[in-house]
Amino acid sequence: MSGHTAPLAEGPRVGIRPLTPEDGPEFTARARESRELHHPWLFPPCTDDTFRAYAGALVEDPARAGFLVYERDSGAVGGFININNIVRGAFRSGALGYGAFAHAAGRGLMSEGLGLVMAYAFGDLGLHRLEANIQPGNEASIGLVRRAGFRYEGFSPDFLFIDGAWRDHERWAVTAGTASASADSGPPRHPGAATPQA
Repeated sequence: MSGHTAPLAEGPRVGIRPLTPEDGPEFTARARESRELHHPWLFPPCTDDTFRAYAGALVEDPARAGFLVYERDSGAVGGFININNIVRGAFRSGALGYGAFAHAAGRGLMSEGLGLVMAYAFGDLGLHRLEANIQPGNEASIGLVRRAGFRYEGFSPDFLFIDGAWRDHERWAVTAGTASASADSGPPRHPGAATPQA
């Protein structure tokens, strides 16, 4: 981990650490390699300029926190998980954005990383609730939060402007102390291939 920020938490295969502006070269290269995997759900920064703006917002805005999921054996970045729209006070909530990179997809690394981020959010950050808003066809993203114990809370039509149009989303959420709840909660799923949501 030399040259990077110190780990915030580590599991058997992955760790999480804060995203920094210095992560730009690896992050953007991984994003370019993963374009096919991410389309049409996710458009992470893949140039120096777009990454600089992305990282600056995560680092400077107290209502956001950005984490990289890295493989412990190699240090390679396997994905990212952001907590956006952090609200304190009585709400103590944040909205997740995340994505796996192609070399790490389907290996369970993001599931482990999400578990570490949840523990950090409910512990060190003092949050009570995490929400993920996911397009209905994004089966991989829904599977990730479902495995982590998120529950289906409802449907939001025309919720986010993505790839040139307003997209419908499902709302999934978990609260501190309920992360181990049934991973099978939610509406019936339809078969289909998809990729992680940002």
